[in-house]
Amino acid sequence: MVHDRSLGSRIFDTLNVTFLGLFALITVVPFIYVIAGSFATQRELLEKGFILFPTEFSLEAYRFIFSTSTLMTSMWVTIFITVAGTLINIVLTCLMAYPLARRDMDFRKPIQLMVIFTMLFSGGMIPTFIVVKELGMIDTYWSLLLPGAISAFNLIIIRSFFQQLPDGLEESAKIDGANDIAILFKIVLPLSLPAIATFSLFYAVGHWNTFFNAVLYINDAAKWPIQVLLRQIVILSQGGGLGDTAAFEADFVPPEQSVKMAVIVISTLPILLVYPFLQKHFAKGVLLGSVKG
Repeated sequence: MVHDRSLGSRIFDTLNVTFLGLFALITVVPFIYVIAGSFATQRELLEKGFILFPTEFSLEAYRFIFSTSTLMTSMWVTIFITVAGTLINIVLTCLMAYPLARRDMDFRKPIQLMVIFTMLFSGGMIPTFIVVKELGMIDTYWSLLLPGAISAFNLIIIRSFFQQLPDGLEESAKIDGANDIAILFKIVLPLSLPAIATFSLFYAVGHWNTFFNAVLYINDAAKWPIQVLLRQIVILSQGGGLGDTAAFEADFVPPEQSVKMAVIVISTLPILLVYPFLQKHFAKGVLLGSVKG
């Protein structure tokens, strides 16, 4: 028999839904403001300050930033770094996590302790810069791909995920003549797609948002990822070379605030489009990998 819910339970649910709705609104409003500001005129932004729906719709900011190839060059650099970096991250992390998941591996515990040690202590920014410089990676994309190739935290979670796979699968494969590499790529990785998809997104978001390492190691502006260009425009207000004013009317003045918001929208949109396709793997991938230590 189904009983009616108590008054206290209904009040709690109402307050809970109201609170969560307001919290969600608070997180969404900044996105709406940036999108609306990118389509607003400079005059409206200066007069109203804060808008959610522009009354004067304008594409001048987007026309300006796409009048040269500067933005798209940075975008392609970021896409390359994200794809190549994520591929390197996942391959190296899995290649290291799989042996550490094997209980019969020699020196397994000392290696795990060294991995955990890096989570607590690091060489620091200056020693890392010296290493990158001495390896000849300054002003190359390798400086953005190799120094953080393996995340110790992600490595431990993926190793724990591998440990939960039934031992009988590997034993059966070995009886059939498969070696360790074949077992990893043909059995372990296909069964670990939720975890791999989850941490691929973690790595990809990290590469997409990277700017500090690029500021340290990349001196050539043509090699800047989109986040460094965004920093120059939003924080340092150095967006004069972003567009070509000669392509517009003689009295054209670039809408500074709208340009900043338009660049933010363009730099954020690709990763937002990818996220929904991998979101379903999040809970399963992280939780399964964190059950065992």
